[in-house]
Amino acid sequence: MKIVNGKLVDFVMNDRCAAGTGRFLDVIAEALGLKLEEIGSLSLKSTKKVSISSTCTVFTQHEVVSRLSEGVAIADIVAGLHDAIASRVVKMLTRLKIEPPIVFTGGVARNIGVVKALEENLGHKVFVPENPLFTGALGAALLGREIVQKTLAKGESLQHKERRLEAATFFQA
Repeated sequence: MKIVNGKLVDFVMNDRCAAGTGRFLDVIAEALGLKLEEIGSLSLKSTKKVSISSTCTVFTQHEVVSRLSEGVAIADIVAGLHDAIASRVVKMLTRLKIEPPIVFTGGVARNIGVVKALEENLGHKVFVPENPLFTGALGAALLGREIVQKTLAKGESLQHKERRLEAATFFQA
């Protein structure tokens, strides 16, 4: 996202697949026999990160297993994975012509390995809020408050519709 004076002016998304998302990292961590929360700090122990060329979760999983069978250290594999994610993100970000300061939010921002890889690929410090998972929700709440305040300031009434969740599905661990 590109924000100017507190307003969103542009954004890009990976619309091809889930590569680089939290679920992608979860699948790869599981393939390595690790917990998701372990892979960030583990990648910082890398002495020689390997290149991960696949951008698809299934192909990356296969590539990771192949690297393991070659005897490559798990820390080097994970560091390579984080670097591949950062590289793809930076390619998208260059279309936005971003400028520092750079803030990284969302669940993946809790992964110190991805943060480090982003900083290396960008050549800039990346700031992560204390609770990066909540930033989207906080932004939506602030936007909602602004809409309500403007509506009430105009003397208009707020429109309400009944909404309820009919069904929900979740990934099973």
